[in-house]
Amino acid sequence: QVQLVESGGGLVQAGGSLRLSCTASGRSFSRYFMAWFRQAPGKEREFVAAISWNGGSTSYTDSVRGRFTISRDNDKNLVYLQMNSLKPEDTALYYCAADPPPYGSNRPNLASRYNYWGQGTQVTVSS
Repeated sequence: QVQLVESGGGLVQAGGSLRLSCTASGRSFSRYFMAWFRQAPGKEREFVAAISWNGGSTSYTDSVRGRFTISRDNDKNLVYLQMNSLKPEDTALYYCAADPPPYGSNRPNLASRYNYWGQGTQVTVSS
């Protein structure tokens, strides 16, 4: 079983920055398709960003493009989400997700393709 653990969340002022980290326990992390999702109270889970196994392709939802950057370090089994110019509407519980091969889909924003999820890390942005 693959276990994912997120860290790096916190409380920041609007315009500030945070970097989230996700550690994966699996031994085949280098081939995992990885993503970040978020969920605010009363709202559905929302796709944020995704990255291919070698980091060659990335995908972002429109609301974060240009502000957030997803990256990975396969030697350390880590995926990151650098969040800049944070807005109050970014406030949510952020989840790390993994899809090991054989991949469940070619769509990076399809939540059902991801087989493993972390417990989440809270990000709160004050106005």
